[in-house]
Amino acid sequence: MAEARVSNRTPLRAGIITKIRVENFMCHSHMEIDMGDRVNFITGQNGSGKSAILTALCIGFGCRAKSTDRATTMKEFIKTGCSYALVHLEIKNQGEDAFKHDLYGDMIILERRITESSSTSVLKDHQGKKVAGRREDIRELVEHFNIDVENPCVVMTQDKSREFLHSGNDKDKFKFFFKATLLSQVDDLLKSVKDNLDKANGEVVGLEKSIAPIEKELNDLQGKIRSMEHVEEIAQQVQLLTKKCAWSVVYDIDKQIQVEVARIKKLEERIPRCQARIDQQIAKVAEIQDLLDKKKAQSAILMETTSKARQRKNELEQKLSKATKEKLELEQEYYRRSNNIGKMVKRIKLLEQQINDVNEQQIKDTQAEESEMEKKLKELQDEINAAELESQRLKNIEDQVSESLVTARDELRTLTSEIEDCEKRVNESQRRIRDLRLNQTHKVTAFGGYKVTNLLQVIERNHRRFKKPPIGPIGSHVALIQGDKWAVAVENAIGKLLNAFIVTDHKDSLVLRSCAREANYPYLQIIIYDFSIPRLQIPHHMLPQTNHPTTISVIQSDSPTVVNVLVDMGGAERQVLVTDYDMGTRVAFDQRIPNLKEVYTLEGHRMFSRGSAQTILPPNKSARTGRLCSSYDDQIKKHEREALHMQEQAQQIRGKKRSFEERVQNLQNELSNAKRQRTGAEKRVMSKKLSLEDLKKSYAAEAMTSSVSNVDELHHEISKVQSDKSESEVLLEKIQERLNEADAKVNEFKVLFAELGELAKADINALDKATRELTQIEEDLSAADADKRHFDGLMQQQVHKRIETSKQQLKEKENERKINSEKASIICPESEIEALGGCGGDTSEQLQANLKRLKLRLQQESQRHVESIDELRMQYNKNERKIKKQRETYKAFRDKLSAIHTALDKRWSKFQRNATLLKRQLTWQFNGHLGKKGISGHIKVSYEEQKLSIEVKMPQDASTSNVRDTRGLSGGERSFSTLCFALALHEMTEAPFRAMDEFDVFMDAVSRKISLDTVVDFALTQGSQWIFITPHDISMVKHDERIKKQQMAAPRS
Repeated sequence: MAEARVSNRTPLRAGIITKIRVENFMCHSHMEIDMGDRVNFITGQNGSGKSAILTALCIGFGCRAKSTDRATTMKEFIKTGCSYALVHLEIKNQGEDAFKHDLYGDMIILERRITESSSTSVLKDHQGKKVAGRREDIRELVEHFNIDVENPCVVMTQDKSREFLHSGNDKDKFKFFFKATLLSQVDDLLKSVKDNLDKANGEVVGLEKSIAPIEKELNDLQGKIRSMEHVEEIAQQVQLLTKKCAWSVVYDIDKQIQVEVARIKKLEERIPRCQARIDQQIAKVAEIQDLLDKKKAQSAILMETTSKARQRKNELEQKLSKATKEKLELEQEYYRRSNNIGKMVKRIKLLEQQINDVNEQQIKDTQAEESEMEKKLKELQDEINAAELESQRLKNIEDQVSESLVTARDELRTLTSEIEDCEKRVNESQRRIRDLRLNQTHKVTAFGGYKVTNLLQVIERNHRRFKKPPIGPIGSHVALIQGDKWAVAVENAIGKLLNAFIVTDHKDSLVLRSCAREANYPYLQIIIYDFSIPRLQIPHHMLPQTNHPTTISVIQSDSPTVVNVLVDMGGAERQVLVTDYDMGTRVAFDQRIPNLKEVYTLEGHRMFSRGSAQTILPPNKSARTGRLCSSYDDQIKKHEREALHMQEQAQQIRGKKRSFEERVQNLQNELSNAKRQRTGAEKRVMSKKLSLEDLKKSYAAEAMTSSVSNVDELHHEISKVQSDKSESEVLLEKIQERLNEADAKVNEFKVLFAELGELAKADINALDKATRELTQIEEDLSAADADKRHFDGLMQQQVHKRIETSKQQLKEKENERKINSEKASIICPESEIEALGGCGGDTSEQLQANLKRLKLRLQQESQRHVESIDELRMQYNKNERKIKKQRETYKAFRDKLSAIHTALDKRWSKFQRNATLLKRQLTWQFNGHLGKKGISGHIKVSYEEQKLSIEVKMPQDASTSNVRDTRGLSGGERSFSTLCFALALHEMTEAPFRAMDEFDVFMDAVSRKISLDTVVDFALTQGSQWIFITPHDISMVKHDERIKKQQMAAPRS
């Protein structure tokens, strides 16, 4: 009783429910119920709306419709036939735990209004005045009072009670325990923190990776700075080489002057030696001339002495030759006659043998057979001759047809080629017509087609990325001044630049290149040129000095940058335009016009000279022209006429082709027939020839013995041969006599010739010797005279003339040295070069080559980097500071994340330790509640398997064995043990109020009495507000001023 009195005086904490009121909510049109501060029992029949009170309590504190297990949407809580539902809760707000007491006072009113389309909640003070209506405010209220209506230990609905009391599943019990002890909420919170921590780690990693492009840009800037420093070094080298080149020319001229002086000195030293040689040759020529005169006189005497002997010797030689020739002819005649006589003797013997053979054969042959054989041979030979004539005729016909077929096929191929050429030209004209019509609608398409229109659209979308908008294509900004006369010439001159785009700096070129890739324009020509440069004013003396127009003079543009690009990149101011080919050759090659680069004709010929080489390039037939014309109608009509003409011409050629194809087919048929007839004729000729050959062989065999059947003729022939033989023998004897005479005559001439030769031999030898000596002297005289002329020419050409030339060159070199020395002194004084060690042994050509190479390299490097080195260094320092700051920031992030990770690990350790303590506490308190009925038990919780098992030992169980599953108990025992488990959980959790719906179902009267007493004692002892809802009789509950009982009205039938 003392404890009860103390408990009565203990003030209740804030957050308890004092009143619940609903309108049009579920089955209630209007219902209001006041709550006691401690224990509240609400009873009533089934369907009286008891559970609706608990549902309204959950909905009022922000529970979702699905979480109540009574509806899926909020509008389902509205009573049928009504337009809204209202839940009104009054919450006590007194004591130390009061929530914003200065705003709300002693009472907080929470109202939730539900309509068909929305649901709103408001917080009011004790006077009913609205204070807040945001979800955050309601959440703050709930968190302040630790009201979790979804926690089964705070609000155990009817469905949760039945599920809890009937469930024998260890996993379901674990979930109930895990959620009731708020371990689930803490676990979800820690997992959420870990997920957010992992996400933050990923974001920090992404941020750290985002520095990579800036680091790359920093490295690129560092490379550019080094490159620019290298450019400055190159510029200094160029300046130094320029000075050295200026003075190296002077030093080279000094060396050349020294060489010329040495050469003149050497040539002057050669004069005395050359003069001595000339004098020596003059004396030698005079001496040889005297000797020649003496030899000529001696040769004249010997010549007169030997001339007569030579004449007689020649006569004898002729006579001897004639006699020898006559002797040889007689010997040949004698030999020939002797052979003829031998042949006659053999002929006589053969004829005599034939006579004997004929006499024997005549007995066998008859005259009739011989006549018949000759007749057959003649007939067969006539047939062969006729067949050969026919075969030759057919072969001639075949050759003619074959030649005609080859000619027709060549003509057919020519026609086919002409048709293909016409079709190509028609297709080309039609393609040009389509392009021109497209250019009429979109002029810009003439300079890149659809790709350039796509590119312009992409540029328009990305125009903010450019420092200045690109200009292009160049052709769309260029127009002809003097009509379309020079259109072809101008396009051939600057056509390669018409499709290009112009940007102001390297950065814009990179942006334009990315736009070109997006527009599928991969090979776009991009020109970098400063847009701020005004239009170039070209001095007159730098233009070609001619009356003919130049490319820049016949075009106009609204952009000065376009004109500057055409001048700087295309040299348009030095391209001269002429009307015809002849005029072009005169201007390009004959007139030697200064500042002239190239000449273009109206037809598109290109002419230029590079040094001594003169080049003429024909018009490019495949190049697109007419893009700069002001009107495309004339060109379209021209191409249409050309296409129509080509189609007509192709149609005519196709007609010819068809006739030639028919002719070729006919000729092929004729050739096949001719070949077949000629082959048949040749076979017939061959057959008849074989027959004739067989017949001749048989006839020859028969006629061999009868060929000399005429014996009389043979005897007559023998007589004739014998007569000729006798005559030949007489003639042979005469020839022998003549031969003996000719031999004696030859011997006689030989003796006379030998005698004459002995007599004239000495004189002839003396004359020959004198002649040879005279010839040698003449040769020596000629050689001496040639040597004299050689030394005279050497003196004049190689000495005097070269000395004069060298002196002239020396004078020119001295003048040149003076001029170059003055020029070099303007660049730098000679003392500066001497202080630098001179030119280092390099020649001016080598230095100029190095200077040209360095200037080209300097130009290339300068074009690569348009920024100054100071700007690059400032940008580098700025980026370096930026990266350093970002690294420090990301390091701070990393440190904070590391600290959070450490704290999270500690929280996990504490969470696991608290979970272990809660598991033990649950077992102690569960066993304590069971002991009130004389029952003992134990709870096992496995966090790893997420299972919770209850062990209960009944006092009447003599076997002392444990029952591990509550379903093995009776209904009352199971409900009581489950209720003890729930009370143990309640004791471990804190909340200003708790509610249980139908917790005593499935209990018998005894178990219900024990359970009710246990629950009431627990509620009164714990000190929080309790709301019990049951359909059963609660008269057995003890009476106490802290216990309030309320009966719900019976439902209407």
